[in-house]
Amino acid sequence: MKKEYIPVEAPIFSMDGKKVGTITLPESIFGQPWRVDLVHQVTTAMQANARQNRAHTKDRSEVSGGGKKPWKQKGTGQARHGSSRSPIWRHGGITFGPRNVRNYSEKINRKMRIGALLSVLSKKAKDGELILVDKLSFAAPKTAVAKTAVAAIAKGAGAEKLITKRKNAALFALSAYDANAIKSFSNFGNLMTEELRNINPVDLLAYKYLVIENPEVAFKALVTRAKSK
Repeated sequence: MKKEYIPVEAPIFSMDGKKVGTITLPESIFGQPWRVDLVHQVTTAMQANARQNRAHTKDRSEVSGGGKKPWKQKGTGQARHGSSRSPIWRHGGITFGPRNVRNYSEKINRKMRIGALLSVLSKKAKDGELILVDKLSFAAPKTAVAKTAVAAIAKGAGAEKLITKRKNAALFALSAYDANAIKSFSNFGNLMTEELRNINPVDLLAYKYLVIENPEVAFKALVTRAKSK
């Protein structure tokens, strides 16, 4: 039996870490159950699709040289050999080695992908790992300004690990492409920026916090995406 969703009012912070308003988290996005089986299936499939098959060995037909018969067929007292590039010879071809022709990709249905994304977003909200910021505005790419903003947001939201966590601290989801914001955060080894339309379960699970910029616009886009499920 599905539990009744209780609307949650989430605070919205400015770059200065001050609370500037609240917004109701939509049920269609943040009221979904945690489906570990679906999330696992989708994330492992996405990781498989991103896998680059680079390991490749040459068989006896691909190794250079060995065109001449090492010695005549009979009369030498040695075993018969037709090529010095046989797998049993030094510098010969490899038998049953890894080949880069293998395809690791897996099919992911659209409904599964969206369902897993909504499930992870809901868990982030329930676990208190969702932070909303009204606007990330940078007049020019400045790492110092971004560092100050991160510290202020962390203090306002009570998210200490946003500063102290050395790896995978937060994913900043931008409502639209912003070159200045992306460049401002590019020097942080524990933060990642991405356009909201490109977020996926793998990236969300890799980072502790999800910081969504301009939540009103972001939620509308996510609701539209959820309706296509």
